[in-house]
Amino acid sequence: MKHYMRLFLSLGLVALLAGAASSQGPASDDARYRIGLQDVLDIQVFKHPELNIKAAVNPNGMIYLYRLAQPVKALCRTERELSTDIEAAYKVSHLNDPRVNVTVAEQKSQSVSVIGAVQNPGRFFVNKRVHLLELLALAGGPNKESGTRLVVARAGSSTNCQETGATARPDDDIAVVGFKLRDIQEGRKSFWMQPGDIVSVSEADVVYVYGNVQKPGQLKVREPITLTQAIASAEGVKSASEKDRIRILRQKPDSIERDEIVLSLNDIEKGRATDPYLEPNDIVAVSKDGTKAILNGLAKAISNGIPSIFTRVPLP
Repeated sequence: MKHYMRLFLSLGLVALLAGAASSQGPASDDARYRIGLQDVLDIQVFKHPELNIKAAVNPNGMIYLYRLAQPVKALCRTERELSTDIEAAYKVSHLNDPRVNVTVAEQKSQSVSVIGAVQNPGRFFVNKRVHLLELLALAGGPNKESGTRLVVARAGSSTNCQETGATARPDDDIAVVGFKLRDIQEGRKSFWMQPGDIVSVSEADVVYVYGNVQKPGQLKVREPITLTQAIASAEGVKSASEKDRIRILRQKPDSIERDEIVLSLNDIEKGRATDPYLEPNDIVAVSKDGTKAILNGLAKAISNGIPSIFTRVPLP
């Protein structure tokens, strides 16, 4: 966990926020807050205190102001843009040289949520574009129960503003997207949040060690783990085991089928082969049993609710 937080603070957050600042600039349209439904606006008219008002944006995206017969559109406008619109409306029939200031007193429309294995899960109201890494920082970062992955669900919100004629960003149509937590923390992946997004940080991932080891079982994985580390967590292979044919059964993306990766533990231990990192739900098979038999045993153990072939093995 300490390793994660050091990466979080020293690598990812600094690099990505610096990049965002240099690419967008302080006056970027994307960085300015755009008014949404249910936001409460504080409107001040200079030298005309009788016109001052606090108004909530109604379901049509409009606000009603004193002495104006027609409502003014507030939805998706910045504070400065709405001030200019109100000045123009008052200038038509009431004031010669109106000066209006608009501030968002209560931000109720543009929120993003973080749930799952973080220090401070909750709902966060944002007043500018926020990067996924920055949002994780607002939630206090992953907690000690977190796994290696997170998912962003793009649920939509009462406000999803885009300038007229602007080109849609590639992620505008994304409904659900998954990331490796470490990729986000170290800046290898980037993702901009939108109002209504929900970030779910998974709890510990699981890998399984099957067959001729001292303690076969299920491993809860909170940090990346290699093949040899997984076998060590199961207290090592038994003396009669065939160490030149260790298999990793790995689920194919978007499929119930599994690939079989065959490795030599002897070669890894002697430095002749790389010690691979395992992925969530991998099965390390130290056995000659067929894939079908292994999966059937796993399914039976899970369905019975009581470990039979697999028992829980704590991480070292």
